[in-house]
Amino acid sequence: MDFQIRQAITSNVTGQTAEEFTDIVADAIDRGEEHLLPGLGVFLEKWWTSASDAERQAFSQKLAQNFAS
Repeated sequence: MDFQIRQAITSNVTGQTAEEFTDIVADAIDRGEEHLLPGLGVFLEKWWTSASDAERQAFSQKLAQNFAS
């Protein structure tokens, strides 16, 4: 079976509003189920590829802060 998770997730969320994306992300985080992590990864990948260098840097700094020991 040739299953492409990126394509499947993209197909499932194409046309969603910003509010719907907020709900999807919040629900995935609240549920804490590991099988939802690939979908969040696809969202991050889509965002990352369209973000500016400044946005990527700010995001990376925020991650570093949140994962600091």
